[in-house]
Amino acid sequence: MVNWLKLDIMNYLKVTDMEAYSISFELSNQIWDIVIQWPHLAQKTIGAQFIDAADSISANIAEGFGRYHKKDKIKFYHYSRGSTSESIDWPEKSIRRKLLNEDQYKHIKVELEKLPKAINSLIKYTNLHL
Repeated sequence: MVNWLKLDIMNYLKVTDMEAYSISFELSNQIWDIVIQWPHLAQKTIGAQFIDAADSISANIAEGFGRYHKKDKIKFYHYSRGSTSESIDWPEKSIRRKLLNEDQYKHIKVELEKLPKAINSLIKYTNLHL
């Protein structure tokens, strides 16, 4: 039996409605705005990798959301969680090398700390309802 309510809800849900996507999308743009002001060497080394890691969090959520099969969706959400873990390393290096100020560092850390729970909730929801 087809669950029409579930299908109806999924037809109206957008990737931008998901907490994990919204947090990671905003954070990646904030990181871009910070890194773009760094000196060239810092941008080319730490900055590029920091941006790539942060960008891939929301990108993998969006790709997973667009996949049809549950296993495909969850695989990309796991990639997103891995990118979140990688992203935790970059502010540590950046503050130590005096590229981030204390406020920037704290903000990035707080936002990154929200993501594992939000991504895990997305994985759990996908597992249970799709």
